[in-house]
Amino acid sequence: MINVGYIGLGLMGKSMARNILKAGFPLVVHNRSRQAVDDLVAEGAKAASSPAEVARQVDLVFTNLPDSPDVLKVALGEKGVIEGAHEGLIFIDNSTIKPDAAREIALRLGTAGVLCLDAPVSGGDIGARNGTLTIMVGGPEEALEKAKPVLQAVGKTITHIGEPGAGQVAKAANQIMVAAQMVAMAELMIFAQKCGTDPRKVVEAIKAGAAQCWTLDVKPPRLFDGNRTPGFKARMQSKDLGIVMDTARSYGIPLPGAAINSQLFQAMVDCGLGEMDNSSVISIIETLAGEKLRVE
Repeated sequence: MINVGYIGLGLMGKSMARNILKAGFPLVVHNRSRQAVDDLVAEGAKAASSPAEVARQVDLVFTNLPDSPDVLKVALGEKGVIEGAHEGLIFIDNSTIKPDAAREIALRLGTAGVLCLDAPVSGGDIGARNGTLTIMVGGPEEALEKAKPVLQAVGKTITHIGEPGAGQVAKAANQIMVAAQMVAMAELMIFAQKCGTDPRKVVEAIKAGAAQCWTLDVKPPRLFDGNRTPGFKARMQSKDLGIVMDTARSYGIPLPGAAINSQLFQAMVDCGLGEMDNSSVISIIETLAGEKLRVE
């Protein structure tokens, strides 16, 4: 049996850890706040006081944390995974961080005999709860093969992209598309309504054609109900677009659409809307258009 550790039990991580536990894998958990740990311990997990303590006890250790500095600290800092490293340990990061940070972690943990996978996910809180996430993986194939039985407890699509950091490049690309879809959805709904047309009927019509996408399938009913709770928080979408733009600058890549969308999501954060769902970027379009989406 594979012993698994999970560090970072937030909106996504807690559901993913729970699915690993439900799949029958012995699970050790650690989190900065205690409630999520207590919830999973009540379901059969074991608590650990530090990332190092988690790492000492397991074959695979997962992290799911807000940003690059958080993962670097948990992986490489005091009482971090590196202090509990042992030969054969596999480190798997489900966070969305800079590709260069993923490469640094793989290099430094590699000196301690640890194989590393950057394995960011897509599918939101719904996918995390249902175990249907898309997982993009960078790192050695041998580590992926060993980890796959556990990854299959949290995701339905697991794709090996390439070397360390490649999973994070794929996730950044994913976030370019997600942001574009959220903004386009917001624009078309306000456009339709301000032109005197029922946006509900417009959405139903166009999602049956070339405009069909996950965003149009999932998000409009929530917005029409007045539900703008996350989901995937707008501040995290903004953070991810920051990673996109930083990486693009490093490689000299022009991304005019992503640059504008990055500004729109940063505007949400600046307006105090960062804790809302990323589909709530419609709030910025509403303000610009002087038109509020009508809800039931």
